[in-house]
Amino acid sequence: MDEKLIHLAHHIVEKISKEVRKEAKNNFYKLGKTVGIGADGTPTSYIDKVAEDIALKILEKSEVKVNLLSEEAGFIDFGGTYVVVFDPVDGTRNAYRGIPFYSVSLAIGTTKISDIEYGIVKNIPTGDVFTAEKHHGSFLNNTPIRVCDVPSSEMLSSISLGKNHTSRANSLSKKGNVRSFGSASLEMCMVAISALDYYFVGKDILRVVDIAASTLIVREAGGFVKTISRNDLDMRFNLEERTSVLAACSEKLIDNLLSKA
Repeated sequence: MDEKLIHLAHHIVEKISKEVRKEAKNNFYKLGKTVGIGADGTPTSYIDKVAEDIALKILEKSEVKVNLLSEEAGFIDFGGTYVVVFDPVDGTRNAYRGIPFYSVSLAIGTTKISDIEYGIVKNIPTGDVFTAEKHHGSFLNNTPIRVCDVPSSEMLSSISLGKNHTSRANSLSKKGNVRSFGSASLEMCMVAISALDYYFVGKDILRVVDIAASTLIVREAGGFVKTISRNDLDMRFNLEERTSVLAACSEKLIDNLLSKA
């Protein structure tokens, strides 16, 4: 991956993180205010708009031409070969409810998840930065990370429940210990560092902007990201396609989870 692209990606993420932290401190009660409708058809919150506007301004002025696919703005052609696949704030509800678990997620590729070459997920409240470069491994704050070789005997997972529950999710939730954190990119990064044994979303609800960077991070850490039909997860760069997700340390664990659920 071109170092100029990597530098640009980090510049966007750091600028957004700094501004979002400032808004959370000075304008907390504005964060969740609806200010429009995004390209995906869902309401755009004030905090999402603040974050996305930063990326747009940087890319508009950048000498390195890179296109953008974002949750709010949709696809914008800046005349580049590569595309920044971008969720300005993953975990918006966490942000405006004061839960310190939300991220900016950014990946760089050309047409689909399988050709992504670089990914960053930054936990904005903590400052932790997860990165991965294709064929070069995954890192947390510049330290190499790997998934666990064997799942914990006391299985710890994050499972999408509530309005997005499925019968399979209900079954899995009765085994081991379950958490649900509300930020897909960060939850998948928790699998990459073995904080979680697996992450499961049983319905086709996640978009490429939610998981593009974290899918590369899990895979480069030695883990696996599949759909509930056991296929390797891959998505084209658009906002229409949705997917289920099962991210785990091994294919054996994935097979066990899907066969027993």
